[in-house]
Amino acid sequence: MVFINCIMQVHGLKDRTQDLRKSLNDSLEGDIRDFLINEAELHTYDDLTKVNPVTPSTVLKCLQARYSAKVFYTHAGCTLVALNPFQPIPHLYSLDVMREYHTAPQPQEFKPHIFIVAEEAYRNVQGQVEPINQSLVVSGESGAGKTWTSRCLMKYYATVAASSQKCQDTVEKIERRVLDSNPVMEAFGNACTLRNSNSSRFGKYIQLQLNGSQLLVGASVQTYLLEKTRVAFQAPTERNFHIFYQMMKGATEKQRLEWMLPSEQDFAWLPHAEKTLEEDCLRETVEAMINLGIDERKRTQILAGLLQLGNVYFSPASEEAQPCDLDGHSKGLMCFSADLLQVPLDELQSCLTVRTLLAGKQSVLKPCSQSECGVRRDCLAKVIYAQLFDWLVTFINNSMCADSSMWCNFIGLLDVYGFECFLLNNLEQLCINYANEKLQQHFVAHYLKAQQEEYVTEGLQWSFIRYQDNQGCLDLIEGSPSSIFSLLNEECRLNRASDAKQFRVRLQKELSDNASISWDKLSKEPHFTVAHYAGNVSYQVEGMMEKNKDPVPPEIISVLQKSQDSLLHSLFADGDRESEGSRGHSKVVTVVSKFKNSLESLMKILHSTTPHYTRCIKPNPDCRPLTFKKEEIYSVFNSMCVFFTGVRSWLVRREIKRWHKAASIIQTTWRRWRVSIVLIFIFINKDVVQDLILSFGNRLDCEDSFIPRMKAGGSIKMHLQRSPLLYADMHPVHKTDVVTGFNQILLERT
Repeated sequence: MVFINCIMQVHGLKDRTQDLRKSLNDSLEGDIRDFLINEAELHTYDDLTKVNPVTPSTVLKCLQARYSAKVFYTHAGCTLVALNPFQPIPHLYSLDVMREYHTAPQPQEFKPHIFIVAEEAYRNVQGQVEPINQSLVVSGESGAGKTWTSRCLMKYYATVAASSQKCQDTVEKIERRVLDSNPVMEAFGNACTLRNSNSSRFGKYIQLQLNGSQLLVGASVQTYLLEKTRVAFQAPTERNFHIFYQMMKGATEKQRLEWMLPSEQDFAWLPHAEKTLEEDCLRETVEAMINLGIDERKRTQILAGLLQLGNVYFSPASEEAQPCDLDGHSKGLMCFSADLLQVPLDELQSCLTVRTLLAGKQSVLKPCSQSECGVRRDCLAKVIYAQLFDWLVTFINNSMCADSSMWCNFIGLLDVYGFECFLLNNLEQLCINYANEKLQQHFVAHYLKAQQEEYVTEGLQWSFIRYQDNQGCLDLIEGSPSSIFSLLNEECRLNRASDAKQFRVRLQKELSDNASISWDKLSKEPHFTVAHYAGNVSYQVEGMMEKNKDPVPPEIISVLQKSQDSLLHSLFADGDRESEGSRGHSKVVTVVSKFKNSLESLMKILHSTTPHYTRCIKPNPDCRPLTFKKEEIYSVFNSMCVFFTGVRSWLVRREIKRWHKAASIIQTTWRRWRVSIVLIFIFINKDVVQDLILSFGNRLDCEDSFIPRMKAGGSIKMHLQRSPLLYADMHPVHKTDVVTGFNQILLERT
């Protein structure tokens, strides 16, 4: 009987729990309906912390209403949300608007704008608010508007820093160079992809250097992981880097003759050349290069040589022991390429078709297969383009970077590639998504963890926020002793042919305990799937190890060192010393090792600065102007679970700040009030006070009460030292039979 009663009590408890849950759900649904019923007012919510309740549906409705009203910026507590309009809005970024936000006493009271974020960071530097150096992190998926946002921020700071008449000439010179660096780097580093017509195929951190007067005196650029494979391979529906199309569409007849680029010629490495984009403007790039002091003629000549090289094809040799031949049209194109690169024709052809093997102290020449010749041709193009890009970045830095004695603080702008998930993903996407994982962790650590720890320190009754911790995913990618990166590097150091299936088996053996990795056993191609914070991504294993090695045959370096082009020769002058180890073997400095090291240095900078976050959002997948697709943005919010947590957290934090502000006001004001209160009390009750003194004499101890201590014939001595606020319940917990507040003042014995 007792057993039956226990079962009935358990069922009763379950029923009550279910009823409570249903009641809460009904209450939430009712709150959502009440909030969404006033559709005409939804566009007025300029801060998502004002939305109540905060749910995906209410936030999406507000953003959609604001987007329809052509309002593209919305605060989300500590983060600015920017919706891409996919059309020019020139009046929104005019010089007058910049000055309006810069001169405003309280810019936060204006409509949300990227200039508010910029001005807040600038005023932090002016006010020397620790940490003084600032970082503006612009994040979002490809096509969300990160590049445009970074461009607006640079223009804003160049305008604000040049507003003073002091050192005007120097500032204007630096301002022009900072702004001119944008079109050059976008031309050489951006491309049209499936999701974005101006996608950054590299990451960059721009450091704007300010002197003691907060004037812009210099700048520097640090780049990360240029997607150099795009030079020789473009996915379907995608294009090569912008600069190649600018040359083809913007060159004069004289330049075409000089670059050996006839207008009727098609190039294998220039797909979709018929497509016209706003970014295909050569004149803007050339003007910027001239302003920076770059000789654009020789740089474009090298690029023309790469285009000709892309049309070179190899045919099998007539005899097995002979190198591959060039097909009919390729012989002339190889000659054009050699002339443009200013290298010996026979040695250029030889380095692509014959490789040198070391057998002890002797060298043995071995002909390359037809496929190997194609790989070497692509390798030559990639290494030249990558070195040219690095040279451009170095030149730009030398032209605008100030001496360390001239600047004392900086504002950094971080524009990195967004999270990527394509049908085919390889090492590039793994590195890109790894970088996004690190930035996601930085966001969580800086805002959510810091706030929760502060709540606990303050003694608040606070339940910890449940957020998606991505440490497990980062351990999978970069952890020690075993991770994807460490196993990749280990494979690359072994002097053996790459085997995708064998490497996939090793991954499964070493990393199967990590919940962030999985495998599709039915898939024919070797792969692995990583559970990122933004969703699952499946990576191909085939080709990943070769990309990580990124080998450059010594024969190619040797030929480029013989170039008569001064720039090309200088780029590879130290190639032998860099590629040779102490015993003559090639050093294996892998792609993931270099990228991991550069990313770690970036994270150190971010951790040492005050961060400001802007989250760019792509409102539709087709880049159509003023088109808002809730399904697209809802999928983004699914990968931003921390976003809603951050909004709620910010709301709580804002209330606590209000409490402390009120507390500070009361404490300050009470010190002024207490003298007046006592004097008024004495003036009104002189007879009562005198009677009390005569009755109690010196035994009266009224400290911490409203009655002053007086001695006969003496002066009044104030002993009212404590503010009533000190007794207020600032850290509330549920207590019983406890007297607090002003009652405690009246009852306390001192």
